[in-house]
Amino acid sequence: MSKQKVLVAGATGYLGGYITQELASLEDFNTKIIVRNRYKVKSNDPNIEVVEAEVTKAETLTHLFDGVDVVISSVGITRQKDGLTYMDVDYQANVNLINEAKASGVKKFIYVSVLNGDKLRGLKICEAKEKLVDYLKASGLDYCIIRPNGFFSDMGDFLKMAKSGTVYLFGDGKLILNPIHGEDLAQVCIDAINSDKKEINVGGPDLLSQNAIAELAFKAYSKPAKIIHLSDWIRKSVLWMARTFTSSKTYGPIEFFMTTMVMDMQAPQYGTHKLEDFFNGQTKKH
Repeated sequence: MSKQKVLVAGATGYLGGYITQELASLEDFNTKIIVRNRYKVKSNDPNIEVVEAEVTKAETLTHLFDGVDVVISSVGITRQKDGLTYMDVDYQANVNLINEAKASGVKKFIYVSVLNGDKLRGLKICEAKEKLVDYLKASGLDYCIIRPNGFFSDMGDFLKMAKSGTVYLFGDGKLILNPIHGEDLAQVCIDAINSDKKEINVGGPDLLSQNAIAELAFKAYSKPAKIIHLSDWIRKSVLWMARTFTSSKTYGPIEFFMTTMVMDMQAPQYGTHKLEDFFNGQTKKH
C-alpha cells in the first residue's frame, strides 16, 4: 500500500505541532506542512516537507496541494496580533485551504473546531468556526470535524489564579469537564484519516469538576486551596464590559471562557495524559 500524503495547516501552533511530530514518526504517511515562516519550524526532521504560504492569501496556495491525499487544519486565531479577525483566519483562511484542496483532488479534509460549537454560534470564535464547518460540509469533499472540549493549555488560567492565591469560579464549581492534551488530540486527528466518522467529540481521560481542577492547580504550587464562588451576575457584567469596550479579538477568548465556564463541557474520554501531571510540569518551569 502506498503512503498517504498528509498536509498539515497550522503546524506551528500548539496542536499542529503535535500532529506534525506524530505524522512524521509514522511509516504510513508522507508529511507536508504549510507555515508562514519556515524559520519558526523547530524540527529539521527530513520526513517533513516544509512549504511557505500565507493561508489568508489564496493566491499563495496554488499548486501546494498537488499529490496531497488528506489535509488536516487546526488553523485559527489564538493570540495573533496582526489585525486579522476570526472571520479572516478561522473562516476565510480555511475556505482558501478547502478550495485549493478541491481544485487539487485532495480526498479528505479534517478540521478541528470546538465541542458544542453549533450551540455557541453567538460567540465570535465559534461563529467563524461553525460557518467554516457549514462550508466544508457543503464542499463535496470527504471530511471529518474534530470537536475537542478544551486543551490542557487552556487550563492555564486556573494555574495563574492558584499562583496568586485565590481561584475564582462562577456558580458552585461542580460542572464537569475533561480537557485533552495536544498529543492525545493529535492521535485522534491522525486516526480520523482512515475513519468513516464525520464528527468526533473528544476530551481527555479524566472527568473533573471545576473545583477539582482548581484544587489540582493549588496542589501543583503546594498551596492551600482557596476557591471563591462568584454570582452569575458578575460573569454577565464582565462579559458585557468586554464586548462593549474591547475589540472582538480581545473579548473573543474571554467570551468563550466565560460562556463555557457555565456549560456542561463533558466529552467522550480519550488519551493517557493527566491534567495533574501537566500542571506539575508547568509549575516546575517557573
